[in-house]
Order: sequence, then structure tokens, then C-alpha cells
Amino acid sequence: MKSAYPHLFQPLDLGFTTLKNRVMMGSMHTNLEETKDWARVGEFYAARARGGVGLMVTGGIAPNPEGAVFHGAAGLFNDVDVANHRIVTDAVHAEDGKIVMQILHAGRYAYSPDCVGPSAVKSPISPFPPKELDEDGIEKQINDIVKTAVRARAAGYDGVEIMGSEGYFINQFLVTHTNKRTDRWGGSYENRMRLAIEIVTRTRAAVGDDFILIYRLSMIDLVPNGSTHDEVVQLAKAIETAGATIINTGIGWHEARIPTIATSVPRAAFAWVTKKVMGHVSIPVITSNRINTPAVAEDVLAQGCADMVSMARPFLADPEFVNKARENRAGEIAPCIACNQACLDHTFSGKISSCLVNPRACYETEFPKETAASPKNVAVVGAGPAGLSAAIHAAERGHAVTLFDRDAQIGGQLNMAKQVLGKEEFWGLVDWFGEMIKSLGVKTHLNRAVHADDLDGFDHIIIATGVDPRDPEIEGQDLPHVHSYIDVLRGKVEIGKTAVVIGAGGIGFDMCEFLTHDHAATAQTPDLPTWLREWGVADPETIRGGLAEDGPKPIPSARHVTMLQRKAERLGKRLGKTTGWIHRATLKMKGVQMIGGVNYEKITPEGIHVSFGEARENPKLIPADDIILCAGQVSQRTLADDLIAKGMHVDVIGGADLAGELDAKRAIDQGMRTAFRI
Repeated sequence: MKSAYPHLFQPLDLGFTTLKNRVMMGSMHTNLEETKDWARVGEFYAARARGGVGLMVTGGIAPNPEGAVFHGAAGLFNDVDVANHRIVTDAVHAEDGKIVMQILHAGRYAYSPDCVGPSAVKSPISPFPPKELDEDGIEKQINDIVKTAVRARAAGYDGVEIMGSEGYFINQFLVTHTNKRTDRWGGSYENRMRLAIEIVTRTRAAVGDDFILIYRLSMIDLVPNGSTHDEVVQLAKAIETAGATIINTGIGWHEARIPTIATSVPRAAFAWVTKKVMGHVSIPVITSNRINTPAVAEDVLAQGCADMVSMARPFLADPEFVNKARENRAGEIAPCIACNQACLDHTFSGKISSCLVNPRACYETEFPKETAASPKNVAVVGAGPAGLSAAIHAAERGHAVTLFDRDAQIGGQLNMAKQVLGKEEFWGLVDWFGEMIKSLGVKTHLNRAVHADDLDGFDHIIIATGVDPRDPEIEGQDLPHVHSYIDVLRGKVEIGKTAVVIGAGGIGFDMCEFLTHDHAATAQTPDLPTWLREWGVADPETIRGGLAEDGPKPIPSARHVTMLQRKAERLGKRLGKTTGWIHRATLKMKGVQMIGGVNYEKITPEGIHVSFGEARENPKLIPADDIILCAGQVSQRTLADDLIAKGMHVDVIGGADLAGELDAKRAIDQGMRTAFRI
């Protein structure tokens, strides 16, 4: 079979070893290592090795306690740790995979009072100022990193990746933003890059020549006083001379106020940055960030942007990514939608990471792919995310599944989310669900209202009928210029130049984003040059750090939009831990007014009348051509209640079980877990 992705499946010869393709699973800290369940960790990586990836990188492993990202984070400190990690490498090698261990020293990003750095410059994302290292302290950090690499080899790893980007320890030495030293470790760039070169040089000497050594280099810092392009190239050349096998791309520091991997970031948005380094070194160069389909990866390689692509979260979404691409089954690859909800949000909350699209990720041992002992005839009512997840997982386990929905298309609330600019990935998610129910033989009955009697004869019934908008009970809400968010996103109404959005949850923020543009999103990703201008990203070849001197240049909003909420707190406070700031910043750039602590007094043709506080003080009119209700949801349980009244056992999942905020992560996870119980 001729491959649709010839560049992607070309082997990469490293001299002492060969990678079978140009795909690397980039580092992700999942908190799995912290469980101490090494068989579980091993199965996580083994599943990706079976899936065909050419090379994997572990989550960051600390070289010493002071360098750990948080107290108790995984390290490789002794022989016991070596033996535990050997369980992982043995599992990967049994599946003909290759795996390298990332050595991550957090520096001032360590969430600990024991954190250290080149200078006592506190990070804006940690409450702890770092202790400035003296000469002996620097020597200790270098030695600890080298010893960790030696232990990684003893543990059976095929190599190590030295984390030199994203604003971590080594990166902190490289830029004057964090390095205020005047000794041989600071001042000139030759001095500031000394630490990186010493670490690579000594590591290569300690591990030998037949061991993969990747250096992850920050190619655009996106912080004030970051590196210039010339400095990046200078460091890349020095790192090659020091003995690196491969250079990997890092994009942006964690404290940067520019999104780099969220859904709204265009696909392969920073491949052009890596391309600028190509030709300056002779060792392979890897590019990364928002590469989530084989077609995008192939295009990046074909354009000469890199020798290899790093995809991390796509392997949470689908461990079989590479095998499916090789077999020209790209439509069956579960897509990473870059939502961060189950991966990074979990990681930074101290939870086990997983994936909204694939809740089996990191739970492979709990939910093994096995056929059910006694296949059943299963009915699933509701083709939103919960019902689709239940149908797919039940069918994969060998059950005969029939899927019903009152709508003419599958997707439920996802079909509205995908209309919002910056959520284009949801188009692919709905398409993938459609591909999977087709390939798994799920029978579908769409555009059909289901009654209790229609479900007689099924062995198992799952109700995923979703939600209806909650009635906010505001005087005047029946006026013609007041609309449900559903009607707006489905294009049933035209919105004027002044709009008020009632409700500041996820739907409210999505609605504001929708209203600030002239038209709905399409299946295409946003225009990259426009996105870069909007966020103030510049060419590091001309501007240090890649931050535009005149800042972000957003396109003016198509409307004047005001968002209201009853709670007297910051709007968007309950949005995703790692993406909430992006949504707030986006609306702020568009001039959206966000007002909390309001009472909705009444709606009139002129707009909405509000007051503030329990005493209902400071009444005012907020003028509006149109008012959109995003005031929450209630469960649609009519069918479930009818079935229960008949004495039938049903599983109620998704919004039908718990309305609250629309939560595709919980819905898809609940659908999977329900299917595994049948």
C-alpha cells in the first residue's frame, strides 16, 4: 500500500541507531510516575509503542529534589528508581519501541521554597523566590543532571532529553530576563549559554556515543528580553558540537502571555520558527506545537521545516495514531482538539492526566481493550458526546449498538461549539465520531423522537438525551430581540451591532467570542499571519524574544458586546486552569465589557435593566439591539423518567444526568465507563 505520508514514514538514521519513522511522542507530565504503579506507567508507554511511534519522550524527571516541579515529583535518584524505570523501558522494548527520558530541572518554576536559579528573580507563576546559586551550587546541578542521565541508561532508556526550554532552569540562565549574574555564568551570551554547553558536554562524555541525547532548545521565548534568533542559532551550533544527537524545539516560556498549544492556536503555528534553524546544524531538528494530524505533520516535513515532528497530546487522544496513518486510515484517528481540559488542566491540578476525546488515556490497565464476555443488544438515546462515547466503546467491546437522536445529525452541543472561531477542531471531533460509528457498525436512527415503548426488546438502555436551556425567568425575556444561544449558533437569527450576553460560563464566553466576529468559523484553521499579529508575535530574527514592540494588534470587534453574570466574582473564574486566561484575554482584546454581581431586573426594547448587590442598588440600563441567554442548562430527563416509571433499568449519562456547565470531558468519560460496565 502506497503511503499518503512518504516523508512521515521515512526512517531517520542516527548513526548508531535508526528510528523507524519521523514521529516523536513529545514529553507530557501525566502524574503517572507519581502513582508508583510502574506497571501502569509501562502500559501507558507500551500502548504508544504498539501504536507505531518512532520515538517517545517521558514526562519530566527531576535530577534532584530542588529541581523537581513540585515536592514529591518523580525523580531518578537511586538504584530503586532505576529498577522501577526498568519496568517501563522493558515494556516499551517488548513492543519494539524506543524511549528516552526527559531530564527536567524546574529552576525558579519549582513550586517549592527550595527552588534555585541563576538569580533571585521570582517567577510570576510561583509564590517562591529562587535561591541564587553560587559556583558550588551550579556545579552540583550539573553533576546531578549528568548522574541522572547515567542512571537513565542503566534503567534501559534509549537516551535522554535535556529540557532547555519553556523557561525552566537551563533556559533561565540563557536570558537576561532571569539571569542578572556578573560572573562567568552571566553577562555576555557566551557566559549565559555556558551552563547548557557544560551539561551537554559532560552528559555525552558520561553516557557514551551510542545513546540518544536530545536537547530541547527554546527557539522563541515570547517573554521580555528573550533570546534573539542569532543567539538561538549560536546555541544550536554549540549544542551540536557538545555532542547532542538531536535538537528539539521549545516554544514560549510557561509565563508567556501568548497561547502556544491551545485550541485557538492555528495548526503548526510555530513550524516557521524551527525552519529558521534548519541548515545551521547538521544533526536532525524536531519541530513541535499544534501538529495533530498526519497531513499537517507530512506538510511540515515536506516544506523542510524540520527533520522530525513532535506530537504529544495527539498520542493521548489516540495511541494508534501512527499505525492508522501508515494504513491510510487517518479518518479513524481520534483527534486531539487541544482543549487542555483533561491533560494540562489535570497536570497542573495534581491529578492524573487523561484526554477529553480518549478517557482511556493513562487508564489503560483499568479499561483494557477486551471483548465483553456476554455481548448485549444496546440502545443509546442521544448522539451528543456522552451518547457517542457510550456507543463507540460498547461497539468496540462487541455489543450490538443502536443509536437514536431527535436531531438530523450527530454531535449534539458539539455542533454549536464548532461554530465558534478558535474551536475549529470540534469539526474534526464530530467527523471522527461519525467515522467510528460507521466503521464499528453502530446502527443509527436520526431525526427520530424516541418514546419508552420504542425501546422494548433491548438488553441495555443508555439515556444521553442532553440538556435544555435553563429559563432565567427575567421579565421581558419573551421580547423578539431576546434569543437562546442555540438559535444564535445555529444561524436562526441576525444579531445587531450591540449585544448583551447573559451568563458568563463556558457558553457565555463562547457566545461573546462568536459575536465579536462577522461570521461563523469554518472547518479551516485561523489565518496564521492574522493570528500572530493579534497576539503580538514577531519574528525573533528581527525582535528579541519574538514579542512585537507595539504589542498585540487584534482585529476590531464586529459588535459592542457586554457579558453579565449574577455572581459577584471575576468573570471566567471557573474556566479551565490553563486556558481560562486565554479566553479572558481574547475578549479583553476585543473590548468586551464583563460585569459581575448584577441582578436582572427586566428586559425592555431598549436593552436590559440591572441593579447591583443584595440591596439592588445603582440601577442602570445597558442598551442592546439583541440579548442572548446563556444562563445555564437543565437536564432533559423525560424519556429516562418514563422508562423508570415502566420499571426498566436505564443508565442516565451526560447532561441528562447532570446539567451544570456543559462538560464534554465528563460526558465522554461517563459514556466510556458506562460501556465498560455492560
